[in-house]
Amino acid sequence: MRFAISTEDNKGLDRIVSQHFGRCPYFVLVEVENEAIMEVKAVDNPYFAEHGPGQVPEYIASLGADVMISGGMGRRANVFFDKYGIRTATGAGGTVQEALSSFQYGKLSAGGNCGGHGERHGHGHGHGKGDCKDRAESG
Repeated sequence: MRFAISTEDNKGLDRIVSQHFGRCPYFVLVEVENEAIMEVKAVDNPYFAEHGPGQVPEYIASLGADVMISGGMGRRANVFFDKYGIRTATGAGGTVQEALSSFQYGKLSAGGNCGGHGERHGHGHGHGKGDCKDRAESG
């Protein structure tokens, strides 16, 4: 299974998870097989400065990701990820390693939950209570 995790820098498993997948400068790709980490690779987010609807999910799909982990994302982005068959898990914090662990133990939310913090991320959608889902993901 290949995970894509939004990060603030490109230094692997010890990097801090970005709180928004579309505006992060990097993604860390982690290949996991039978609960063992097989490969870790950091890639630039080519849409860091600016992106249109669906560009980042399409890019993540081109990288072969099965799961996108981030601090948060909007409902519209989640629809695009669904289109590509990519699961989303949000509410992640701390390091990439901690985010993977949280996913494994079902501690992240599915479906673009942004934690209901009610703020805008500067890309045309809000994250109020009605905009985010709050369902537990069962790993």
